[in-house]
Amino acid sequence: MWPSWVKRRAPRSTPCPSTALVAAAATPSLKDILSLLQPEPAAHPPQSGAPSPRVFHRLRVAASALRLLRALQPAQVASGEETQVACGEEAQAAAGEEEGGRLVLYFTSLQAIRRTFEDCSAVRTILQGLRAAVDERDLSMDASFASELAALLPHRPGVTLPQLFAGGRHLGGAEEVPRLHESGELARIVGPAPAPAPCGRCRGVRFVLCGSCSGSHKQFSRKSSGVGGRFRECADCNKNGLVRCPACFPPAA
Repeated sequence: MWPSWVKRRAPRSTPCPSTALVAAAATPSLKDILSLLQPEPAAHPPQSGAPSPRVFHRLRVAASALRLLRALQPAQVASGEETQVACGEEAQAAAGEEEGGRLVLYFTSLQAIRRTFEDCSAVRTILQGLRAAVDERDLSMDASFASELAALLPHRPGVTLPQLFAGGRHLGGAEEVPRLHESGELARIVGPAPAPAPCGRCRGVRFVLCGSCSGSHKQFSRKSSGVGGRFRECADCNKNGLVRCPACFPPAA
C-alpha cells in the first residue's frame, strides 16, 4: 500500500477516436455555413445535352416513314417482276409465231461442265424417244444462241441449260422436262410426229462449214485499185466458221 501522503495522479481520460470524429463532424465549419447560405438548387435542373420533345417527335416520324418504305418495297419488286414476266411472255409469243409451233431446244455439247452436259443429254434422249422433230440450238457451236435465250427469258438472269420451248412457250429445263415426260404431258404437247430422217449432209450436227470462207471466218478483200488488200471477218458464218445446215433448216422463202 502507498502511504497516504503520496498523491497519485489521476489518469488522463483519452477520448475515444470515434467520439472525436463525431464531435468534429458536429462542429460546423465555415464551408458548411456558406453552403447553407447559398440558394437551394432546383429539384430537376435542366440538362443542356438532353434532347427536346421536338427531337423525339422527329425520331418517331422517321421510324414510321422507314416502316412504310419497307412495306412498299416488296410490292414494287413484285410489280417489277410481273412486268419482266409479261415482257418475257410477249417475247416468247413472238418467237412462237416465228418458229411456227415447233420444238426448240437450247443445249450445249461441250463436256467442260459434266452436270450440264448430262442434263442436256438426258433431255435430248427423251425427245429422241418421242421421235419429235426438234430444232436443236447448240450454244457451244454458235454464241448468238445465248443472246436469243436471254431475250426469251429476261426474268431469269442465271439461265441454265438445257431449255425447251414449244411454239415459243417455255416448257422448262432439266427438272421440268423429265417431270412432264413422266406425267405424259410432254407426249401430248409434242404429238404424233414421223421419225426425222438422218441428215446426210451434217450427220446430225446441224452445222456445216461455211462455203464463203471454208470455215476460217476470214475473207480477203482486195482494194479497188486491184493491188493489195486485207482480211476481214466473214459475214455469212459465226465465229467458229460454221453455218446452219441448209438441209435440216431450209432457208425461208
